[in-house]
Amino acid sequence: MSNKGCQQLQSTASEYLVRHRSILDVMSKFQDSSAHINRSIVKAVTTCGCLEIDASKQSIPDNITLSEISNYVQTHLKGTLCPNCVEVLENELGAALFYLAGICNLLGLNMDSIISKENERLETLGVYSLM
Repeated sequence: MSNKGCQQLQSTASEYLVRHRSILDVMSKFQDSSAHINRSIVKAVTTCGCLEIDASKQSIPDNITLSEISNYVQTHLKGTLCPNCVEVLENELGAALFYLAGICNLLGLNMDSIISKENERLETLGVYSLM
């Protein structure tokens, strides 16, 4: 999301987040929207069938370096999202972003600044930041 996109989303969230103005309401709506994202992915597998999940233990050789791990771990996903599932997931992810912007607004935080700082942290620490 670009700086302008983050600013616009935060502005829109501030304008339209009227009914759920309490931080508790916004936190619960954010959590609910996250559950909808998960449910949409499950439905892409179980109802639509455009995705499959084939999960098993990750086989990672003992003698590889940390930077090589990505060559061995798998997503467990097979297939690609169909246009309908893409639309559903984009809507659900958009709702989650809306409530995230609402949380940022209520706490006086800037989404773009948070994203930039996280990106800098990831670039500085690389794979070590995820451990």
